Amino acid sequence: MTARFAALNSLKTTPDEIVRQLHSLPSAPRVLPKLKRLLSDGNSTISEVVNLVRLDPGMAARVLQVGNSAYYSQGLRCYTVEEAVGRVGYDQIYELVAHAVASQVLVRPLLAYGMEPDELWENSIACAVAAEHLADRFNIDRDIAYTVGLFYGVGLTAIDDWVGRTKTKFKFVSKGCPLETCEDERTKLGFHNAEVGAALLRHWEFPVVISEPVRWQYLPRATAAHTQLATLLHTAKWVRTCVRPPHGNVPLPFDPSILRGVALSTARLKEIVSEVAAHLKDVGHLLEEIRVEEHKHAAAIGERAVAAART
Repeated sequence: MTARFAALNSLKTTPDEIVRQLHSLPSAPRVLPKLKRLLSDGNSTISEVVNLVRLDPGMAARVLQVGNSAYYSQGLRCYTVEEAVGRVGYDQIYELVAHAVASQVLVRPLLAYGMEPDELWENSIACAVAAEHLADRFNIDRDIAYTVGLFYGVGLTAIDDWVGRTKTKFKFVSKGCPLETCEDERTKLGFHNAEVGAALLRHWEFPVVISEPVRWQYLPRATAAHTQLATLLHTAKWVRTCVRPPHGNVPLPFDPSILRGVALSTARLKEIVSEVAAHLKDVGHLLEEIRVEEHKHAAAIGERAVAAART
């Protein structure tokens, strides 16, 4: 037992150390704060937005896939990022790029949490959509709300990466919404995934208006400066859990005292659950179309490779 504790003690780390040691997460999320500044500037042009998107080939490819999906294309193919951005619309481009960025970060199995590759991604999209639907009630910018919701769980990926590299074999157990794996992480690590997530967002140069609400998502009233957005995220996670209950488990009733000072009744919160569920169906159709396009593209490459090998 002493040897075990000595081994664990030698692995003691901090959220910032975990982030500094990351090897497997891409740096593409750095583009989102810059994109937000461009879209907020009335003097910026669509070419500036396109040039920013094209900085990352994977992200540019994803934007093109969405632009060519049946949802947007109406049978007409586009061949450039500029065409795709124009087709989707200037107002929707932030959400589109956020999807593309998050897909690079969040679509991976998390062995330390027992999560399948798409599980965190789908939960994150649901949380982002819920946050967007709640934004007006909290008098918060919809793009900022969406981003906070989308990256609420990014700390999970960083911790899972650390567990894999250090071979600690930690398994974190969730107690469900609202605290999830927070308590188990604190017991084993001394901190939780929201603190690591905030450190990672700071590393990616996101403003504190996004990183701090992620940090305080479990205790939204414990932060004086970011209570409103942390409360929005806490609420969005509850809505997400209603729409996507893990293993069929219904979330605990929402604590109405969390919403002190917000014009949002329990009845309206239930309506938002229904609205988010409907919105996610549309998102699901769009993502399915993109997957079909990806499979077709991969098949075409395979056929060309076979044909080349025969010649």
